[in-house]
Amino acid sequence: MVIQVPLFSSKIANEGVDLAGALHRVLERNWYVLGTEVAAFEAEFAAYQGAESCISVANGTDALEIALRTLGIGPGKRVALVANAGFYGSTAVHAVGAEPCYVDVDEATLTMAPAALQAVLATGVDAVIVTHLYGQMADIERIAALATDARVPLIEDCAQSHGAIRNGTRAGSFGDLACFSFYPTKNLGAIGDGGAITTSDKELETRARRLRQYGWGKKYHVSEAGGRNSRLDELQAAVLREKLPMLDDWNARRRAIAARYSAAFAGLPIRLPASNGGDHVAHLYVIRVPDRAAFIASMSAAGIATDIHYPVPDHLQPAYAQAGNVALPVTEAASGSVVTLPCFPGLDDESVERVIAAVRSHFGTGH
Repeated sequence: MVIQVPLFSSKIANEGVDLAGALHRVLERNWYVLGTEVAAFEAEFAAYQGAESCISVANGTDALEIALRTLGIGPGKRVALVANAGFYGSTAVHAVGAEPCYVDVDEATLTMAPAALQAVLATGVDAVIVTHLYGQMADIERIAALATDARVPLIEDCAQSHGAIRNGTRAGSFGDLACFSFYPTKNLGAIGDGGAITTSDKELETRARRLRQYGWGKKYHVSEAGGRNSRLDELQAAVLREKLPMLDDWNARRRAIAARYSAAFAGLPIRLPASNGGDHVAHLYVIRVPDRAAFIASMSAAGIATDIHYPVPDHLQPAYAQAGNVALPVTEAASGSVVTLPCFPGLDDESVERVIAAVRSHFGTGH
């Protein structure tokens, strides 16, 4: 059956965005890398985040890798992170030659559990990556305090949490460095790959800027080891500049859809997201269901697209399997039951109601 309610639609999500104007500005200047649009976007995104600086890069995984390199993380170092966030953090850890030390997640939010982190910190680690998963901020205040007490630098993975805020402070404002992805499906998405690092530490900013471009201190003079060729191009920066002023309204729409789902699904035998407040920007609306295969088949038959974020925890991935070395019961249980429903700006009320009706029908409850 043809899917009628998509999990995400770039065409719908980009309606009202002046993509042609962004492209025209870039083509007229004939400057395509590290030019006016990149400089302007970096300033605007830093201001939005309340950070001193933004260093744009080619994608979100590069942002994590460069952040680790900025902190001097490499072979022989250990990095604490979760295993339920799609292997992106793990990819960066392996890329720098460090060892991932996996931390179990909180049962309600599926983000890093502070108590589990405390236990891992006691074994000795050199950095922490905390992921604000699905748009839900982790218990970042407690996690930041634990990292500070252990004198371990903290990286916030904000790839799914653009604009999330708690008690007036945005996700990305608690760690030494924060990393963002601008993949097209993100809350702030480009029309290709893109990423950024934000920080308010001048020394870290200087190192990150050098590392994103070969390690150059100045052109053709390599002053930082481990440099990359990882730069946001002018076109993506121009598109992101068009979209940034719309981000908060788009997040509000995502939250509104998520709130309608949660209200409609209350009482069903499913586990709902922990929050519909400002600390959750509903990048993904993820529920946990019994008999996931049957649920997905039911949704497909009703024309509702779904996906699984994520089916295989990092420590069980065949290329790097560590199953015998780590116990992550909450992570493993969640990976077998999570399923994602459509939730994005531009999704109309009729489609939202179709999703609600399909879910309730699957569990034998009338609309």
